[in-house]
Amino acid sequence: MSRTAVAAAILISTLAVASAQAQTAAPTPPRTPPQTLAPAAAPAPRTPATAEQRASADRMDPLTRSVFWARENEVDPRDPVAGVRTAQALRELGQYDQAAATAQGVLLLQPQNIEAMLEVGRAHIARGQGFYGIAALEQARDLAPRDWRPLSLLGVAYHQVKRDEDAREVWNTGLTLAPDNPEILTNAAMARTEAGDAAGAEALLRRAAAQPGASTKVRLNLALVLGLQGKTAEAERIIRRDLPPEMADRNLAWLRARTATGANPASGRTWNSLQGR
Repeated sequence: MSRTAVAAAILISTLAVASAQAQTAAPTPPRTPPQTLAPAAAPAPRTPATAEQRASADRMDPLTRSVFWARENEVDPRDPVAGVRTAQALRELGQYDQAAATAQGVLLLQPQNIEAMLEVGRAHIARGQGFYGIAALEQARDLAPRDWRPLSLLGVAYHQVKRDEDAREVWNTGLTLAPDNPEILTNAAMARTEAGDAAGAEALLRRAAAQPGASTKVRLNLALVLGLQGKTAEAERIIRRDLPPEMADRNLAWLRARTATGANPASGRTWNSLQGR
């Protein structure tokens, strides 16, 4: 065999072996594209509560109301009603600084919101710092000259900063707008109590308690003033009529202790009456 034939034979043999190896090798599986995760479904948008739900919430206790209205405030931070109601609930829970800040936040969005101005005033009065609520209350008075509420609160704020003449003036103006208004009469009466005029305070509180819209707070402040004058039997009748037994016992014990030591029973409770405090 010639060299050419040998070389050809070798080449054919090599190709045959390679072909056989290719045929016996496992086929390479086709590459599949990588799987991608489907985007997560967006949460359903939160919507404000209905008018019926809001009305129902306003009948709840302060803690429940604070949770409800805080949620409403989150749903729509520009909702002034939610902001004011949140501030009110916080104030009733004793969180006065937060209440004032929440109401002030409403005024950043609505500078002429009278309800927010009133809540600013109430929160600062409740924490004993009426001075910081005067500007908001004076603005509310000027924006709503026929509304007695700014005048009633303004008198308390003035009294807290010892502007007693100004306090009497705004209370008198308030009573021309709302004669025998229980809230104005009570505020004026408690100022007299602090000044040592228990008899004058009693007269105003009896007028206030006789009004159809008089609240429990009015009657309990009357009981406090009666106790100050030693009229403990009548004071106890009022307290036991308006408070649960254990709370009545605590308040009567507190009142007796204050009068026994000669301390002014109104001190520390002037604007909150005896209710559970």
